[in-house]
Amino acid sequence: MAKKSFPLAVVEYIPVRAMIALLGSMPRELAIRTGIGLARAFRAVTGGRRDTAVTNLRIAFPDLSDPEREAIFRRSIDNLGRVLGEVSQFRRYDPARLAELVEFSFESNDDQTRERSEYFYRERAKGRGAIIASPHLGNWEIGVMAYSALREPLTYLARPLDNPLLEDFTERMRSRFGNRPVAKTNGLLAVMDILRRGGIVGLLPDVNVQQKDGFFVPFFGVEACTTGGVAMLAKRTNAMIVPMCTPWEESLGRYVVRYGDIIEPSSTGDRHRDVIETTAAMTLAMERFIRAYPDQWIWTHKRWKTRPDGEPPIY
Repeated sequence: MAKKSFPLAVVEYIPVRAMIALLGSMPRELAIRTGIGLARAFRAVTGGRRDTAVTNLRIAFPDLSDPEREAIFRRSIDNLGRVLGEVSQFRRYDPARLAELVEFSFESNDDQTRERSEYFYRERAKGRGAIIASPHLGNWEIGVMAYSALREPLTYLARPLDNPLLEDFTERMRSRFGNRPVAKTNGLLAVMDILRRGGIVGLLPDVNVQQKDGFFVPFFGVEACTTGGVAMLAKRTNAMIVPMCTPWEESLGRYVVRYGDIIEPSSTGDRHRDVIETTAAMTLAMERFIRAYPDQWIWTHKRWKTRPDGEPPIY
């Protein structure tokens, strides 16, 4: 993706930073309420890509009524406003404050979670790397920040923004507690080396990719083109895949980091089949998170845009 010219980058950067600065000057609760209000205003003025959201929700939840799907869409827009308001407060957060706002469920006492946790730490003690795979659900930004502040820094894989000023701002925010960014475009060898040395890599694999970059696997019962990079990294480095998300729990008044079952890369002797099976397992984990918290996912994203050859477009 070509970088924007400096004048255009400045034109985009100034209002974004001004908005973040304004929200950041407010008390946290007011900033979040204001962020939600701004998101609602954006939806009212522009429609908030409602057509895309309606199409996605019909695919994912065919048994729901139109008003029920509309309610999910509206609450998902509110969630984006909450993310905006929360992000504006990040400069104030230290590890103690993040511990108050974010609860890690990996250490809970139920048998399944305890077994999962024990397996994870046992494998980590052997020097195995881990890939944290998270959907764009809840507040993925505070999840990354809290993990680095309260557990250990990780390397996050992301496509650089086409605005270098906004990219620099985002990178400084995400790396405050030691996280390290690696560009998707040319960072494969670096990421493989990190995983082979027992490091942790985080990424967001719940978005549509072009056919040349992914595989078609079921997502809510419909084939979705999904990156095969996670599965290939896991295969080549013997890394675990750890599904994770950070939803807002209204009843608790905090975010809770939720984990799915740890995914081991398939090993059938057929590398192509292994990658597809592992990608499908990871995508199913993302779907389970979204089913649990449907009003906190980005329904405005064209997740089923890339279609198998011969299929008509969905959008």
